[in-house]
Amino acid sequence: MDFTMTLYLRHYWKDERLSFPSSTNKSMTFDSRLVKKIWVPDVFFVHSKRSFIHDTTTDNIMLRVYPDGQVLYSMRITVTAMCNMDFSRFPLDTQTCTLELESYAYTDEDLMLYWKNGNESLKTDEKISLSQFLIQKFHTTSRLAFYSSTGWYNRLYINFTLRRHIFFFLLQTYFPATLMVMLSWVSFWIDRRAVPARVSLGITTVLTMSTIITGVNASMPRVSYIKAVDIYLWVSFVFVFLSVLEYAAVNYLTTVQERKERKMREKFPCTCGMSHTKTMMLDGMYGDPDTNSLAGYTKSQIATEDVEKQDKMVVHLTLSPNSSTSRKKGIKGHVGLRLMQHTHTIDTYSRMIFPASFIFFNLIYWSVFC
Repeated sequence: MDFTMTLYLRHYWKDERLSFPSSTNKSMTFDSRLVKKIWVPDVFFVHSKRSFIHDTTTDNIMLRVYPDGQVLYSMRITVTAMCNMDFSRFPLDTQTCTLELESYAYTDEDLMLYWKNGNESLKTDEKISLSQFLIQKFHTTSRLAFYSSTGWYNRLYINFTLRRHIFFFLLQTYFPATLMVMLSWVSFWIDRRAVPARVSLGITTVLTMSTIITGVNASMPRVSYIKAVDIYLWVSFVFVFLSVLEYAAVNYLTTVQERKERKMREKFPCTCGMSHTKTMMLDGMYGDPDTNSLAGYTKSQIATEDVEKQDKMVVHLTLSPNSSTSRKKGIKGHVGLRLMQHTHTIDTYSRMIFPASFIFFNLIYWSVFC
């Protein structure tokens, strides 16, 4: 939570003791050696962490004196100052930082600091650009600061507003998280019996989301509040995790259903105890019409008529007045069972509920934070 700035700090004041007669009214320029022999303002940067005056190849200090005693004192400084940033909307945030200047020894009764031309006192290079921020505006203010032990001091402020570029985080954070959520939905279209495919897909998306969350938090300050990116990533993680739980529920319900069907088959075996049973011999080439045509024959009659055919099979047929109705119900039940084997009701609803919920979350998220 700090910023580093390189600037030219220029002081203007009038000291009549430095006036000199001049016929051409030209100023005289000196280097840093004269600065140590005259009075200069003792301005320092409040809340600065570190700062220094550039000294390559010599001290970057200039002193210019005019005949009437006007003084221009300029130096090139790099300062790193504290900035209390609020990351609750990160990376969709806008930060306002302040650089503060104040006299260290002289109170407001001895020395008054003010901006020479107001906001026009701040001039920046138009080519300056930051990789992560856009400099929106600069403005100046001034007010008094009170210290209980020393008194009131005049303080100058340089306020600048920085808006963070979002495109980098869209590529590195939001798009991968969204793709992982969408990838987790693929399992809803995979056959529920393909356990390795669906489990491996769910675990892969969960681990990928954990890696994205860890990478984002590694480059962030250890703040104690929730950031906007945390909300998006953790909601995405919940969607991915719920897709894994969804398959766990599908697998469990499928197992329970198969167990019930197995018990029903054991309780009601496929034996026929109807009124009349006839025995006949069939080979593998007979169809349903042939079977019906042979229903009135006994085993001995069939053997007498067709003694040349070998490799016959004996089939016990049970005929019932409701045989056609039972057959139709059996076909419908078999088709329904095959459909249930390929999909499940939970999978069908999840294909609609998960995307709709995630789209609804994105609409709320971007409308609130943008």
